[in-house]
Amino acid sequence: MDKLKAVSWFIFVISVASILYALIINPPNWIVYAISIVFIPLSILSFGLLSMARGKKEEEEDKRKEPFIGY
Repeated sequence: MDKLKAVSWFIFVISVASILYALIINPPNWIVYAISIVFIPLSILSFGLLSMARGKKEEEEDKRKEPFIGY
């Protein structure tokens, strides 16, 4: 879980930095298109993974009390 969270934070930071670069620096059009095609979906994906990686404290307690045994 920690590896997933670390990778998600890394991807999220890189995505936001590249989007800000495209907005502020004003690079050529093809670079802006490439950033929008690649990094906007990656930022949404990594933010979703970050929000899913955090568990509620109630869920953590339930997992400790009753581990998953399967169906």
